[in-house]
Amino acid sequence: MWRDTRSGWGLISIFLHWLSALVVVGLFVLGWWMTGLGYFDAWYNLAPWWHRSIGMLLLFATLLRLIWRFMQPTPPSQGSRLERIAAHLGHTALYVLMLLVMVSGYLISTARGRGISVFDWFELPALISHLPNQASIAGEVHWYSALALMLLAAGHALAALKHHYLDRHDTLTRMLNPARSRRR
Repeated sequence: MWRDTRSGWGLISIFLHWLSALVVVGLFVLGWWMTGLGYFDAWYNLAPWWHRSIGMLLLFATLLRLIWRFMQPTPPSQGSRLERIAAHLGHTALYVLMLLVMVSGYLISTARGRGISVFDWFELPALISHLPNQASIAGEVHWYSALALMLLAAGHALAALKHHYLDRHDTLTRMLNPARSRRR
């Protein structure tokens, strides 16, 4: 039940999937909101601190999720051959965009050579800093890759709903309930 099988996702994969979805959407909303804060707003320094801290924890969770996924069997995709290819490409793009958003966020935050404090628990060092226009370029990449990630995530959710309600596949059910996904 904890591990994935060829017939369904285990609890660890399901937990990491939904945690990532919730955190990605939350960070996007927080990031968009905090760009409109004024200098004298009480959240001006606190919101970016939360955004960076959660973002770096998500980076670790995503790396863990990728390692877990490569170590586990993968349940087959459902649908036509074209849908299965699109699902594989879409999942790959989701991972690439998530990593791009988080790495570019790291590069924004470390551009001046300072590390990132993660909830004051530990500090990630600035491994790459002082590159020409590092913060500006990384900021552009961060924004546009975050937008692309949100659009692709919305497409991912719509595809899951299409498979569930129109095609009557158990694609969505497998990601909600590990016991139901193994009945197949």
